[in-house]
Amino acid sequence: MGDQKDLKNTSAAEKIKDLAEDIKTCILCTYKEGKLQSRPMSFQEIDEDGNIFFLSDKNSNKNAEINENSKVELVFAQPHDKFLFLHGNASVSYDRKRIKELWNPIIKVWMTGGEDDPNLSIIKFVPEDGYYWNNKHGKMVAIAKMTVAFVTGKTMDDGIEGNLKL
Repeated sequence: MGDQKDLKNTSAAEKIKDLAEDIKTCILCTYKEGKLQSRPMSFQEIDEDGNIFFLSDKNSNKNAEINENSKVELVFAQPHDKFLFLHGNASVSYDRKRIKELWNPIIKVWMTGGEDDPNLSIIKFVPEDGYYWNNKHGKMVAIAKMTVAFVTGKTMDDGIEGNLKL
């Protein structure tokens, strides 16, 4: 079993930022009629408090679901290397100045009207708690240790995991 290191407040926010910025894409899970609704999303920014900002179409299902139930889950995964699960609340806003700050030209693939598209909105995710796991020494060392463990039959866990509380 790997090492356990629970993190709170600033340390938790720093771990969220570190892992999420490295993984880059997550599964955003909302709720509709008690069922989990999931879709891949790339975020635009993570602030120093661990809040995560996405740009979204104001007419999307995810926006409607967030407006009905603000409870949201985010799942980040980089196989054999890094995992981050977050529980929190999301809100939708239409701050045009902030949309321009978050804008990235690649978003035009989904929002063809560009940064001035009137259908653009911001989803702000505020984490409450979560769980992380990552390896201690990087992916190559983890793969080497997994290979040795497989060949020798000995456990060689290189992981570190913990709960996050903001």
